[in-house]
Amino acid sequence: MADASRQVNVAPHRWHVQEQGTGPLILLLHGAGGATQSWRGVFPLLSKDFRVVAVDLPGQGFTRTTRRGRHGVAEMAADLNALCRQEGWVPDLIVGHSAGVPVALQMTLDGLHPARGVIGLNAALATFEGAAGLFFPLMAKAMAAVPLTARIFAATTTPSRVGQLLAGTGSRIDARGQALYARLASDPDHVDGTLRMMAQWDLRGLSRRLPAVPVPVLLLTGEDDTAVPPDTSADAARRIPHATHRSLGPLGHLAHEEAPDLIAGIIADHMA
Repeated sequence: MADASRQVNVAPHRWHVQEQGTGPLILLLHGAGGATQSWRGVFPLLSKDFRVVAVDLPGQGFTRTTRRGRHGVAEMAADLNALCRQEGWVPDLIVGHSAGVPVALQMTLDGLHPARGVIGLNAALATFEGAAGLFFPLMAKAMAAVPLTARIFAATTTPSRVGQLLAGTGSRIDARGQALYARLASDPDHVDGTLRMMAQWDLRGLSRRLPAVPVPVLLLTGEDDTAVPPDTSADAARRIPHATHRSLGPLGHLAHEEAPDLIAGIIADHMA
């Protein structure tokens, strides 16, 4: 998808976007630790019939930032809405994966109302409970506060280590997909951006406002997802007024990379 790539300056970020196709507009948002590469199977299928835009979130992939404090849900949603305004994008549908789903929902709460709503894939919509609720954010903040952490992680990344991380999602993706994740994990800027997203992640404000989400929402989950329990989406669907939860069957957290034909077909049917 390199021929669809370009850089867009909208302060405080230099965004990497991919845009292709004509027709109703679909905006794709990846999850934490990923980039536009995660849509490599879905993007070309959708762009046959729709105008498709995929964006690297701040600090991740090829998007660079001058403001290291804008990696939280509210900040990223506000900055993405500003990007959409500058580029004249009026999405008919926003499709988010994992942590991209809360960002998509926050965008609608901030005034962007896609006509076809939001589709969420294995949405990361739950706050951490108990000891994990204390340890995970503190660990992420500590890691993100030490500049050398990202460089050490990137420098010590191996294909086998990346393979282990991907196996922990419950998904099996092809060799090309694993190689692309290995490339991201060996980029200290990308690792730093991911750590900062983890450190600044706070879903409490969004969670309180879920009953006010103004657009239709379809939450899709893989039964084999070992990163985010499917019940998370089922619970969220009960709190969002116009939401539906649907199982994708035996797929993992990276369902859109395991079965791009299936996911692209669901999105196209939703647009119809």
